[in-house]
Amino acid sequence: MTAPRGRQFLHTPGPTNMPDRVLRAMDRPAMDHRGPEFQRIANACFEGLTRIFKTEHPVLVYPSAGHGAWEAALANSCSPGDRVLMAETGAFSTWWKDMAEALGLIVDYLPGDWRAGADPAAIEARLTEDKAHAIRAVAIVHNETSTGVLSPVAEIRRAIDRARHPALFLVDTISSLASIDFRMDEWQVDVAVGGSQKGLMLPPGLGFNGVGAKALSASQSARCRRSYWDWRAMLPDGKTVTFPCTPPVNLFFGLKDAIDMLLEEGLDQVFERHRRLAEAVRRAVAAWGLELVARNPEQQSNSVSAILLPDGHDAEALRKTCLERFNLVLGSGLLRLRGRAFRIGHLGDLNELMILGTLSGVEMGLRANAVPHRPGGVQAAIDYLAS
Repeated sequence: MTAPRGRQFLHTPGPTNMPDRVLRAMDRPAMDHRGPEFQRIANACFEGLTRIFKTEHPVLVYPSAGHGAWEAALANSCSPGDRVLMAETGAFSTWWKDMAEALGLIVDYLPGDWRAGADPAAIEARLTEDKAHAIRAVAIVHNETSTGVLSPVAEIRRAIDRARHPALFLVDTISSLASIDFRMDEWQVDVAVGGSQKGLMLPPGLGFNGVGAKALSASQSARCRRSYWDWRAMLPDGKTVTFPCTPPVNLFFGLKDAIDMLLEEGLDQVFERHRRLAEAVRRAVAAWGLELVARNPEQQSNSVSAILLPDGHDAEALRKTCLERFNLVLGSGLLRLRGRAFRIGHLGDLNELMILGTLSGVEMGLRANAVPHRPGGVQAAIDYLAS
């Protein structure tokens, strides 16, 4: 076997590439997590996260994966037997539904074909039908990581308002946070769910809940069993974030520098960089004659692209070739897209040359696997980025 040389091109939609600055920030001895030095670091992180989420409400930090932050959102806002309205947009909306049902919630699951985002009109219609206001919450995945499809959160908020429904609004921002514009307060999101290993350029291990006042009030009467996930333990006075258990100290070191890097670049510039690199990927896919899972250009994600292969061709074989021959890691198709699609993650610490290298690896993989395509995808991306 050929020994790989050079740096691996990691282009899954999470974990993402970690900047050297963040790696160096974490490469230091631990400290007393109850001492004043760590408290200063933690407070800077809490303040910075409110700027990333665009909220004046507290953002709680759990030592967990994003799934843990999902469970915290549901367990603190709902009671067994409550109805939750969700929209089918892909694998992650499906797994969130499964979690809600495991907690004893009743899920109204609006069907979808995985190629479009949540439909505001369908949500409005279902809420309007609910005259008794039995639906406790609406839960939406902002950016569906499995399909590269973006749901219109602001439009869904307006749909809830038009229905004059009091349901809580829960939004998964795990693969959109710090890469696609998200506005918790402006869009009146009651609970925002996030994770560390994507746009925040950190290892997996931190889960976030942005908690609005309406959700915090609802949590007082919620009856889902919870202990580790209990907001009340993390917000004893309703506003000051604390740690009921030992925090992941070294991840906080990295989180502080990651937030500093994002704010130094400027969030608008971060979003524009992601849009520009995503558009380069889309130009390449179109030039190859391949098809994105996301049909609607307005709903095509700026953090991940899911790309369909022609019938009879195995996306897993393509991924295997790209890894073994070119040291390029691509995301797999999930659930019903397994073997039918591969994913290019283009979020986090990324620039033009990194994305062009990835597209070159994909084009070589397509050729090596005899996948029908037109040459010139990389050139189309170059032409766009150089224009």
